[in-house]
Amino acid sequence: MPPAKKRARTYDPAKIRTAVIAQFGHVRRAVGALTDDQLALPTRLEGWTVRDLAAHVTMAVETVSRNLDRDEPAKAELTLLDWPFATAARAGDIADGTRDLAEANPDLDALYARTEERLTAHLEAASGERLLAARTGVMTLADYLVTRTVELVVHSDDLNAAVPGLRIPYDRQALAACTRLLADALAVKAPGGSTEVRIPPYAVVQCVEGPRHTRGTPPNVVETDPLTWVRLATGRLAWRDAVAEAKVSASGERADLGGLLPLMG
Repeated sequence: MPPAKKRARTYDPAKIRTAVIAQFGHVRRAVGALTDDQLALPTRLEGWTVRDLAAHVTMAVETVSRNLDRDEPAKAELTLLDWPFATAARAGDIADGTRDLAEANPDLDALYARTEERLTAHLEAASGERLLAARTGVMTLADYLVTRTVELVVHSDDLNAAVPGLRIPYDRQALAACTRLLADALAVKAPGGSTEVRIPPYAVVQCVEGPRHTRGTPPNVVETDPLTWVRLATGRLAWRDAVAEAKVSASGERADLGGLLPLMG
């Protein structure tokens, strides 16, 4: 795990709480309208159906409520910028748990309603400084909720990709937080100032060792849109394909990020 030497940017806790609830609501409404045939479709997550993925979204949110129900840990173990690099180790457990949850809850409407009710109630009562014993390590609630924007945005995109015609909207604050956290993770993985990565309108980061840019137009520039960046950072889209399809512009000898991506498996 790369050391999180970069100082994490700050997020407005109230806006992040609202964003998590809003994006979960978008997914809930979309999943509630899916047919059995649509729920049986495959997704780009190997071995997962749409039903499995829909169940997983509730699991990613229910972990907030479940951990708030537990005793508070003594101290934090994980910073926000550590989190993207700590997720791969739990992928197997998460996959098994997802399939079990989907099988045990054929009524997705009821599962989503129960999850949303618990989340809303818990967030009304909990402080952002409250520590949670998450799968990846102990974090503050405020930081953990930022990670939930990544889960919700990424899987909203997965569902949209899996079901023809599905258009789950993206809450602006959720997409912004997701984009920024993954951009900052790149700067942690490849510290430096030779390359500027632009993801308008949400993030600009400096990364990659080499001559540091100080003024004027940087010699190495990468620019893309938020959803393309999210797909690159999470392995949904290969760098070479994004460049070939003109979804990314990259100029300069240090603008090839292919060897640094994905950031999350």
